[in-house]
Amino acid sequence: MSTDCYQSPLSERYASKEMQYIFSPDMKFRTWRRLWVALAETEKELGLPITQEQIEELKSHQEDINYEVAKAREKEVRHDVMSHVYAYGQQCPKAKGIIHLGATSCYVGDNTDIIVMAEALKLVRKKLVNVIGELAKFADTYKGQPTLAFTHFQPAQPTTVGKRATLWLQEFCIDLEDLEYVLGSLKLLGSKGTTGTQASFLELFEGDQKTIDKIDPMIAEKMGFSSCYPVSGQTYSRKVDTRVLNVLAGIAASAHKMSNDIRLLQHLKEVEEPFEKSQIGSSAMAYKRNPMRSERIASLSRYVMVDALNPAITSATQWFERTLDDSANKRLSVPEGFLAVDGILDLCLNVVDGLVVYLKVIEKRLMSELPFMATENIMMDAVKAGGDRQELHERIRELSMEAGRNVKVNGLENNLLELIAADPAFNLSLEDLKKAMEPSRYVGRSREQVEAFLSQVVQPILQANADMIGMKAEINV
Repeated sequence: MSTDCYQSPLSERYASKEMQYIFSPDMKFRTWRRLWVALAETEKELGLPITQEQIEELKSHQEDINYEVAKAREKEVRHDVMSHVYAYGQQCPKAKGIIHLGATSCYVGDNTDIIVMAEALKLVRKKLVNVIGELAKFADTYKGQPTLAFTHFQPAQPTTVGKRATLWLQEFCIDLEDLEYVLGSLKLLGSKGTTGTQASFLELFEGDQKTIDKIDPMIAEKMGFSSCYPVSGQTYSRKVDTRVLNVLAGIAASAHKMSNDIRLLQHLKEVEEPFEKSQIGSSAMAYKRNPMRSERIASLSRYVMVDALNPAITSATQWFERTLDDSANKRLSVPEGFLAVDGILDLCLNVVDGLVVYLKVIEKRLMSELPFMATENIMMDAVKAGGDRQELHERIRELSMEAGRNVKVNGLENNLLELIAADPAFNLSLEDLKKAMEPSRYVGRSREQVEAFLSQVVQPILQANADMIGMKAEINV
């Protein structure tokens, strides 16, 4: 590893080798050559004087790219596409004259960008499905486990640990819907020439409109796509990049929300992310168990959400049929957005797969607040025992305030039940009141909602993607 120059943390620390390959020079330039072969085959099949021998020569050198020749040529001509056309021609002397015939630079550049983004979205989909699968297991395991819920991070009506997990799960399911829609709608640029008019093909095919109409569909089919965008300037619309990065930003937002909740729960000592035997939480405080994975999820997620602004601004500022102020930005914003989301999903998978739930802590906190939440039920029981509803409401309000002062001002345990039992207006014993403190009575339809959500929404997703399930994530640092 070189230590005397900058290296992106995304490739060094966070993103998987699989995602890094998708955005590698090998993937890019091999795809260029596949596109040149597809163009030459299409032109031959439509009648241009290109021989099968030339096609076979191109195919024989599709993978073994002579990078040094291309690099040396680029120093001379300052043009990456023409440098690689030259290098390919050096390996394929018989086909040299027909490489890139009728095309402009964006034929290889833009079509490759679409192909690469499609492959990257497929990997993101695979990891997202696995996160959904692990979260579904967690939600099912704890679907009936009562826990204190919060609104405004203030104690509120109880929920279950599993029901809370479905809130995270649902957002990832929405992200998957968005991803599949955008992935399914991606089209190639095709080969439309310098300003998108296909003027060069009008010349090559001597004005034969019907033949020219076949070029883009044939190229798309050879490259595994259903179609090409019907119109373009020299490039495909940069709004496409905006749609793709918005999907990534959505995943990042969902991951950030989940990681925030886990960090807060770890502070409460209720739920904890995995903590390895030899892991150090603090250089100063040896006892600390910091939620470093969840913190990293939040950190990378913020980067992705902000990064999504890049293609939106780039799309808005393109001039007419082509300008080049998109190129340098795309080289950074698109790959790094994907590499960051790849790292985020690996972290999510690692965290969810190893979440530790502390049931006794959850129960203790819930029981300390439950008397306040049970007051409506207590009041109904007291009315059944002959009390006046309006009078009882006022007494419960007063006693609740007194119990609250005992907890917050005096640091004592919540004694609301004892206060109610001592008040003759309620005509209820402490034993009667404690019977009302069964947590499962206060979680509403949490269990049923989890079961319905898992069976009706999540299981169809997992069944449709069964071949993807079973991933494990390795965290580098």
